[in-house]
Amino acid sequence: MASRRQFLQSSALTAAAFYIVPRHVLGKGYVAPSDKLNIAAVGCGGKADFNIKQAYNGGTDNITALCDVDDRQAKKYRAQFPNAPYFQDYREMLDKAGKTFDAVIVTTPDHMHAPIAMAAMQLGKHVYVEKPLTHDIYEARMLTEAARKYKCVTQMGNQGSSGDATRVIETAIQNKIIGHVHTVYCWTNRPTWPQGVRSPKDKGESQPIPPEVNWPLWLGTAPNRDYHEAYMPFRWRGYWDFGTGALGDMGCHFMDVPFRALNLKYPTSVECSVGSVYADFFKEAFYDDVCPPSSAVHLTFPSDSRKIKEIKFSWFDGGIRPQLPEGVEYEQVFRDTNGGMLFIGTKGMLTGGLFGNNPTLLPTSKFEGKELPAPEKPLVEGKTDGHQQQWVKACKEGYGAYTSSSFDQSGPLTETVLMGNLATRSYLAREDGKFTGRKKLLWDGENMKITNYDYANQFVRRQYNGGYTL
Repeated sequence: MASRRQFLQSSALTAAAFYIVPRHVLGKGYVAPSDKLNIAAVGCGGKADFNIKQAYNGGTDNITALCDVDDRQAKKYRAQFPNAPYFQDYREMLDKAGKTFDAVIVTTPDHMHAPIAMAAMQLGKHVYVEKPLTHDIYEARMLTEAARKYKCVTQMGNQGSSGDATRVIETAIQNKIIGHVHTVYCWTNRPTWPQGVRSPKDKGESQPIPPEVNWPLWLGTAPNRDYHEAYMPFRWRGYWDFGTGALGDMGCHFMDVPFRALNLKYPTSVECSVGSVYADFFKEAFYDDVCPPSSAVHLTFPSDSRKIKEIKFSWFDGGIRPQLPEGVEYEQVFRDTNGGMLFIGTKGMLTGGLFGNNPTLLPTSKFEGKELPAPEKPLVEGKTDGHQQQWVKACKEGYGAYTSSSFDQSGPLTETVLMGNLATRSYLAREDGKFTGRKKLLWDGENMKITNYDYANQFVRRQYNGGYTL
């Protein structure tokens, strides 16, 4: 006769067998609990609204924990997922509810991306992090290395990397349809938020903290300052302590396409210029706190072609656009109000809009009737709105599964994007009380160091406030 213990063990196994049932047994349209990814969301408003919705996917996956420093932002998803515990501090969420989820979506201001993602990966959680991946270059390198160390499935939120147009352009460039590319231009209409204006901090303004907001937690790694509605929930992008400006916002979208098409890694030099809205700008250093209203950044990359010594890569924001080559009309290139890109090669040109959409060979007289080649790499999801589910499915497969913007890809991309901000901030900074002016900075990518102007290296890695660490 079986003992009581054996009976209970047998009963438990039988119950478990009936609970976790393969989907083919349960019928079409039913997703077994074992097929669902359990996800925690840090950040519930703004872009997080889209990220959570896409990851949840109508219930094919689970949202098992929520976190936001602003209760107003979390209200919608707290109501939708009443059984998911809610926290204001991500560290408390990881500590108390970490066993209930396998993956974390990080949709916060830029200055908190790295510490949250790092803490999650150190617990073995897969992570999806909004763009730009990090606030500074050092953080991007650390997250890239950590993803390998902890064997986590990762994705940055530049959804264009999962789109068809990115792969079409990548194939065309690598098949030398326009010859050897020597020049790339990218541009955006951003900022569409206040940027290049005096901050409340510089004007000595403050406001009462709303009762729903945990202001110290919102500040996180940033230096302390008084609360003002100008900083949140969205306009933080234009303040250096929290955001990375128009370049950080859109660079990971536009620059991603040429970055992967040309197999770029670290630039060798960077220089910039910025717009000013005040005639007495050089007497007033208010750009210490805010990003400029417009900028032009010029990067140089080594070329792997014997025919091209180097690749020149320029970025423009705040309404600035590049000068076009002869034989190209404005309406052929500046079609997308969001911005665009232009590749210039030894045999022609290729242009596209946001995410590389509507790729077009130029001049049209030369390429009339010429079709762009089909992508050589498989289309995974193949649509920008499948970017989050691509990551979800990869998490279920485990480390090594493909994602379009894993940290191996998006980490070096983010470092390159943030090189522009390093140049901008060193250009705007004052050394010994004097403006330094424009300099061409030489970059040692492997060692993350400016080699010809040490003062600029302070912008490679910022110092955390509030006791936060990586």
